[in-house]
Amino acid sequence: MELFIIILLSAIFAETSALTARELARKHAPAKSARRKLFVDTSTLMDGRILSVAKAGFLGDEVLIPRSVIRELQLLADGGDSEKRARARFGLDIVNELERVELADVNIFQDEDGRVKVDERLLELAKAHHGIILTNDFNLAKVAATENIDAININDLAQGLRSEYLPGDKLDVKITAVGANPHQGIAHLSDGTMVVIDDADRYAGKNQMVTIEFVRYLQTAAGKMMFAKLATPKQSKPKKTTVGRRPSRNRK
Repeated sequence: MELFIIILLSAIFAETSALTARELARKHAPAKSARRKLFVDTSTLMDGRILSVAKAGFLGDEVLIPRSVIRELQLLADGGDSEKRARARFGLDIVNELERVELADVNIFQDEDGRVKVDERLLELAKAHHGIILTNDFNLAKVAATENIDAININDLAQGLRSEYLPGDKLDVKITAVGANPHQGIAHLSDGTMVVIDDADRYAGKNQMVTIEFVRYLQTAAGKMMFAKLATPKQSKPKKTTVGRRPSRNRK
């Protein structure tokens, strides 16, 4: 009987040890799917585009707004510079709106009221918590890189999402169909973007390349669309000719 109890206790102890070991290994293993900590600076809040990114559900990380950043916004909002005052008040409104976004995990980080500047405080927080700085400040991002701290910039996101072709750019395309409105032609870019070209219906279905000039770009929830016009070829200036003038002769 005693032997049976000893064997049973040994089995229970072995199972418990195995479970404990697995739990410790899970806690100390690198969490590849763990969310990052994004520390937001004042420039990002005063820019405001972070709110649209959050509402669209693209902020899957933990967004932390340090209390020191809010204090700086408050000081700027009470300052004498009218332009900075307006931008700071807008930044405070963005903070309030971000906290209401259901698709984003936004929290106020209660950092200590240190005597260092806000940018230096952000670097300290990001380094201490293995976080990332979310900023629109190019110089702050450069300083962060020198200290091996990751920094991301919404300007880089906007640059990556912008249209490949801008108003004024020209491109050779084939008009594949007639548009919904009179005299419009339809073409498509290599990525499938539809281009509506004015006065191009006569080229529809002719398998002919025509040069167009982009006029404007429209982004909708269903996708993007571009509008263009037929590019006017540059006309060379006619050479000046002398009419009715006889060549001069050398007189002796």
